[in-house]
Amino acid sequence: MTQPTADTAAEQPGAEDAREELRHPGVLASLRRLNRRTLPPLLIYLAAGASGFAAIAETFWVRERLGLSATALLALAAWLTVPWTLKMVFGHLVDTVPILGSRRRAYILLGALLQCGASLGLSAAAAGLADGIGAERVYVAASLLVVVGLVVQDCVADAMTTEVVDRTQPDGTPRDPEVVQAELGDVQVLGRVALMGGAFATAGIGGWAAQVLPVATVFLIGAAVPLLSVAGALLLREQAAPVPQRPDIRILGGGGAFAVVLFALGVFDPPFAPEIGVLVSLGVLGWLLKRTMEGVPRETQWAMAAAAAVIFAFRAAPPAGPGLQWWQIDVLGYDQGFFGVLAQIGTGLAIAGSLLLGARIVRLPLGRVLGWLAVLGALFSLPTIGMLFGLHEWTEAHLGFGARTIGLVDTALSAPLVQLGMIPMLTLIAVHAPPGRQATWFALVASLMNLALQAGSVFSRGFNALFPVERGEYSELPALVIAVTVAGLLLALGAIALFGRWIQPAAQGRTAAP
Repeated sequence: MTQPTADTAAEQPGAEDAREELRHPGVLASLRRLNRRTLPPLLIYLAAGASGFAAIAETFWVRERLGLSATALLALAAWLTVPWTLKMVFGHLVDTVPILGSRRRAYILLGALLQCGASLGLSAAAAGLADGIGAERVYVAASLLVVVGLVVQDCVADAMTTEVVDRTQPDGTPRDPEVVQAELGDVQVLGRVALMGGAFATAGIGGWAAQVLPVATVFLIGAAVPLLSVAGALLLREQAAPVPQRPDIRILGGGGAFAVVLFALGVFDPPFAPEIGVLVSLGVLGWLLKRTMEGVPRETQWAMAAAAAVIFAFRAAPPAGPGLQWWQIDVLGYDQGFFGVLAQIGTGLAIAGSLLLGARIVRLPLGRVLGWLAVLGALFSLPTIGMLFGLHEWTEAHLGFGARTIGLVDTALSAPLVQLGMIPMLTLIAVHAPPGRQATWFALVASLMNLALQAGSVFSRGFNALFPVERGEYSELPALVIAVTVAGLLLALGAIALFGRWIQPAAQGRTAAP
């Protein structure tokens, strides 16, 4: 029997409308994907973004009321990274181990329960109701519960963003791969907006609450934030897995061993610990990705591997390091308030940029989009590089504006790029997610993205060794910033040149042929 192709899908009723929307998405086109089916994962992302509501009150409470030393807090911070390192294990459980028959709703409710319980425990400790246990113990336990709850819900939401877009027509023929990519991308745009919107909305409110309300009350209000995800769980129309998956002990055991090794490296800090951690992580994640891709057609495996390689290279761009911020403080005179203004402006513009440009971006070839974003990122580094050579002094003398104005303009131009870069990467992950293993695949590639940031830090250490920068001594800073900018651009463009042709949705469509 002849296999249906993307060409036959284009002949289906409504396909022409979808193609027209693909060609001319319009402003805010992503909002068209906002419906009851997409709302559950968006509410989870919104709750995750708003989960920092009590962060400011928590910081002051820990500093003023708890007897935890700086060393103890650093050790706790190390422990709190473990659940995120284990995200692939949680993702695999979400895919393969139903709770009371549910692979999605039950895990959402479990995550919400952990977060609500943690906030209620902190409220009780802050109110002096945990003296028998000790506020410090309650704080440590609550911190771990919150992170586990967030990780579990994040795994579910990531998987759901791939499930809310149909890959086939009602008659079973495949839909146009480019239309599927666009719709998956729209969902990712909405997910990023929900996440950033939750953080943006609660940042100012959380600071105000920390000033005027008792800390116990702030924690109590924070316990209501996960109810957003509970609402998403109630709205969810859960579907059975197309192909039931059994737990793979190798993925579960490999993920657990991976977390133990990374935690040991962090605690014992042997020589070259960051470099060892990156190499071990890359090997383990590569093996786990290979396990996840088993049973997938070979060309689709190539597409999945190419997507992972391009995402890794794009995220591995080395940062300049703390020397640049030291210089901005010491030389340009940026203070805490101005950095806060830049952060607030950056978040607001990132939300606006995602809504206004996200729909158009996800309808273009994703390799080309990432290439242009890499080029724009390098170009938008030019104002900072210019100020390292005295641009701000010239503009102040001749044009009447100095470093702060340039900093504001630079932030306005460059801030949306970080989130706009995330959208095509998340779309790539969603496009290539294997059926029945969406949460596992998303969690593994998310771990790969985090590993890329660690690799970028390792690269940055090397550049900082070549161009050493000390507090108050910035003569090598211009060369350092130029070097990391060029290196990041070459990494991204090189990966796209090597693997870009494999990451288009047509690569998936080719696998339908016999």
